[in-house]
Parts: sequence; C-alpha cells; structure tokens
Amino acid sequence: MTDKTEVTLSTEKAIVLDTPIARGKEEITSVIVRKPHSGALRGTRLQALMDMDVNAMMTVLPRVTTPSLTAQEINEMDPADLVSLSVEVVTFLLKKSVLSDLPTA
Repeated sequence: MTDKTEVTLSTEKAIVLDTPIARGKEEITSVIVRKPHSGALRGTRLQALMDMDVNAMMTVLPRVTTPSLTAQEINEMDPADLVSLSVEVVTFLLKKSVLSDLPTA
C-alpha cells in the first residue's frame, strides 16, 4: 500500500498564448493540446520530443493541437508559446508514476 496521491490525468490541456497567432482574419489566442497516440509520433524520435527539439515538435504539434497549427505558424510562434506547448506534449508522454512524483504548484 502506498501513500501517494492518485494522479488524475486529462487527455487534453488548453494553453493560452502570450502572443496570438494571426490566421486570416481570425486570431488564435489559445490552443488545445491533446495527448498524442502512438501514430501521431511517427516520423519523430521519442528522445527528440523529450528534449523538446523544435523540428520534432513541428512534426507532432499539428497532429495534436486544436485548432491544428501549421508548420509555418509554429515556425513564426513566440518562443515562450512554443515552450508551453512543448511542455504539455512532453508531460503527456510521461508515465503516471513519474507524474505522481512531480511537484505541483
């Protein structure tokens, strides 16, 4: 029997962007990141994702975001927003046992 608190995991997370993305006449102010299925990770290396490699994230983010971000939008994104989205992708890849050991704010 363990004293660890059970981790409740969500399969998506809304991220409010520091710098909105212009798409035509619309402005994207927040993006939902979904937990990727294995197929969404194809064409990337897991280690590159865990390292938050920009090229790996540019491959995966369009597959797991709503609205679906384009490579061009990711390329022009505020770096702080890219880090926020990347952190969520990496967090979704971690095991429940690892997440339960992480400090919470």
